[in-house]
Amino acid sequence: PRGRDGVLRPDEFTQEDKVLAMEALVEGCRESTSRAWDMIVLDEINTACSLGLIPVARVLEIMDAKPEGLELVLTGRGAPAEVIEKADLVTEMREVKHYFNSGVKARRGIEK
Repeated sequence: PRGRDGVLRPDEFTQEDKVLAMEALVEGCRESTSRAWDMIVLDEINTACSLGLIPVARVLEIMDAKPEGLELVLTGRGAPAEVIEKADLVTEMREVKHYFNSGVKARRGIEK
């Protein structure tokens, strides 16, 4: 599942945005317990939590249900303190240079 195209701003959330975020969360949970993968990346899930699109408790449940041997990667700014506490590894990145600032638009399969 995917959300709608474009940048999602907190003051523009719709009920559809919340439904789409929850659908993605449910699929992430299903896939993370399927044992079909060695690694699952839940891209921007921390941002979705910090903006109130999905409950932190559900993310913690996914972390608790993670099978042994699965590398579960949660990305995005504003990771909730509970997620940071439960995680085995936490990395904070900062932008030094970004091609977007030079006029390059979002690329299919990378940023959109």
